[in-house]
Amino acid sequence: MLGYSQSLNKKEIELAAKGQLPKAILELRQFLRLSNIGSKPEDVNQNLVWCLEAMKKRKFETTVLTVNDVPHVFAQRVYNKKLPTVLFYLQIDGQPVFVNEWDQPNPFEASLKVKTNDQWQPVDWKEIENPDSRIFARSVSDSKGPGMAFLSALDILDAKRIKPAFNVKIIMDFQEELGSPKLPELVSKNKDLLRAKLVLIMDGTRHISNLPTLNFGARGIATIKLNVFGASSELHSGQYGNYAPNPVFKLAKLLAGMKDDNGRVLIPDFYDGITLTGDERKLINAMPGSDADLNQRLGIAKPDGVGATYEESLQYPSLNVRGLKAASVEDEVRTIIPSVAIAELDLRLVPETDGARQVHLVKKYIEAQGYHFVNDVPTKEERAKFSNLISFEYRLGSKPFRTDLNSTEGKWLASAMDKTFGDGNYVKQRTTGGSQPIESFITTLNIPAVSLRIPNPDNNIHAANENLRVGNFVEGIQMCLGILTQPIK
Repeated sequence: MLGYSQSLNKKEIELAAKGQLPKAILELRQFLRLSNIGSKPEDVNQNLVWCLEAMKKRKFETTVLTVNDVPHVFAQRVYNKKLPTVLFYLQIDGQPVFVNEWDQPNPFEASLKVKTNDQWQPVDWKEIENPDSRIFARSVSDSKGPGMAFLSALDILDAKRIKPAFNVKIIMDFQEELGSPKLPELVSKNKDLLRAKLVLIMDGTRHISNLPTLNFGARGIATIKLNVFGASSELHSGQYGNYAPNPVFKLAKLLAGMKDDNGRVLIPDFYDGITLTGDERKLINAMPGSDADLNQRLGIAKPDGVGATYEESLQYPSLNVRGLKAASVEDEVRTIIPSVAIAELDLRLVPETDGARQVHLVKKYIEAQGYHFVNDVPTKEERAKFSNLISFEYRLGSKPFRTDLNSTEGKWLASAMDKTFGDGNYVKQRTTGGSQPIESFITTLNIPAVSLRIPNPDNNIHAANENLRVGNFVEGIQMCLGILTQPIK
């Protein structure tokens, strides 16, 4: 029989996490070997099987919840019916992989590396005790590593015959990188099953100081695709240059007009509804680290002027050009006038700025520049009548959320962190720049959400050479242990 929860002290938590490291890393490496692209059913299925086995091994009851053929794993373990319940959200899928961009043969075969002469060099896994060594693999930070830290904390409590201070429910998402398109419907259809006091998110990067981080909000996201059209086909630049308009110049002018030289969006009403009081600014900026250090790490001389600091900038919606395409470059370049120029945009949202509203503002701005909107490729009649032709596609993704730092749940988590790391040796962050598909839990279940941040901020998520610092992984286990053994008042 497991005993009732006892509050482990700081030293006991630290020793337990370090002692669990070899077993945790071994299981993490096995998990990372599974390709996990959410758009591939075979990838989803093999990760689903692994997750079901992992939860059954930990004595959790498991159910596969499916919405339109998209599966999610739900797991729960009732330790004491009289205790409250906490729901944990785990992201299982990852971004696509371009093997030739990685500094290792297989991004799904984890490699342990240490930095020598400014280069990351592979080392034997026996050196896993070095906290500054890093594990390189797809999804090790985003977010199989954080998920494994949580599971490892559960293993420690089982081995010590200690019950958590609350009942545990888990939802595992296999399409987060696709925007979790079926998650809102799943939550709506399974409200009673998912009911909990709050949801804790095992996803996201730490504050730039790399201190253990509690994050109380995330920006939402909307995406837009713009096609600016020129002639009906590509044209020889010698024969038709100075005559046939080049859509690249039109698109460049359109995009350049959306921001000023300080990076502030010029689209009317884009920042409407957002005000920060003096107390809020003080709270937001009460973070360790400096913007100067961040600028140096990013390799920039001057940041955009949307907020007075990095943390303030995250409190506002953003507009980003995430990709451009027109004809060809480098070895495939040709002397042509492209027939179309394409821009892919993403808009990060805050609770004050609704995604549909922000998308409408962008479209309204484009219309004011004299563009005629087409549904797909322009017809002959449209080409004959309008000089400026554009198609406009958009998608509303995750919605933003924000939980009060001084809420009952916030104070409970702070107590757990104080116990685990000592007073002040962690960060409480108001919001993060990234997006998470959590809003449906908040609005449908009427519960708050907080993200437990484990990975190092320089972890290359979504890019080649994604990595997780071993010291962060150990501290992640500590964080989960501290929270799991902290009674909820």
